[in-house]
Amino acid sequence: MTQSIARPRALAFLCAALALLNSPPTVLVAARAGADFAVEIAPGVFVHQGRHALVSPENGGDISNCGFVVGKNGVAVVDTCGSAKLGGLLRAAVRAVTDRPIRYVINTHMHPDHVFGNAAFADDAPAFVAHAKLARGLAARSQRYLAVNEQLMSEAAFAGTRIVLPTLAVEDHTTLDLGGRTLELEAQDTAHTDNDLTIRDNATGTVFLGDLLFAEHVPTLDGSIRGWISLMKRLTRQPAQRVVPGHGPPSMPWPAAAKALERYLDRVAGDVRRQIKDGRTLAEAAATAGVSEKGAWLLFEDYHARNVTAAFAELEWE
Repeated sequence: MTQSIARPRALAFLCAALALLNSPPTVLVAARAGADFAVEIAPGVFVHQGRHALVSPENGGDISNCGFVVGKNGVAVVDTCGSAKLGGLLRAAVRAVTDRPIRYVINTHMHPDHVFGNAAFADDAPAFVAHAKLARGLAARSQRYLAVNEQLMSEAAFAGTRIVLPTLAVEDHTTLDLGGRTLELEAQDTAHTDNDLTIRDNATGTVFLGDLLFAEHVPTLDGSIRGWISLMKRLTRQPAQRVVPGHGPPSMPWPAAAKALERYLDRVAGDVRRQIKDGRTLAEAAATAGVSEKGAWLLFEDYHARNVTAAFAELEWE
């Protein structure tokens, strides 16, 4: 590792401390939960692990994974957490390991827990990169996203949070050069959402999957269950040294990491199809389809019925 990445531990703690001085107590708790906020999962690849929880004043929106990749000429941030305050902690983590410019901020999809920290990087003037469909989707939901999350967090934790739309859209494939390492970005067909983007670091074989991969936290469906099942079959055939889920551990082996998600999606789709065939109502399906998965996932009661409802609406027109 080069000297500018391997800064002394004292400097890392100093940078983190300076970033925390202006953070509300709820965010301070979230930061302390993960030592230096982001852990190095491969050379030059860092990930912060969010909590498995609903957004609350206690966690300040710290419920998803985010990270960054360091090259010789600059840094790419991948997702920015759920508020400007958390984005600031992620930026402080970057500065704790390198002073190289932050050239890119990449969002894997449009959900607030992955994009609301973008504002913390605005002064770095990076290219904000996302799937070509993200800007439209996020703009359409922006006011509701802001209002709901402000209500769920404390005023201090939400302070400074605003929508920052992408300046670089990925229609299909894009390669970003960080100097000595390249990132391959691929816009995916509708699955978790209609704007999912995957990021592969060619130097280490690390793939950021965003919310195309959930571990421990029950998956959430905001796109197409058929598309998600199909996409996972394709992605699991592609080699990777490790993957970073949108929710779950900072790093997971591939393709083993996909097994639980694939089982869940297949079970929900299969149960819903049977209930539609048997003439069951949406309410009946929401109460019974996929319930055998309950013991395998956290936050099941909070999201599962919504997933069944979305799957029912899609599959009844097959």
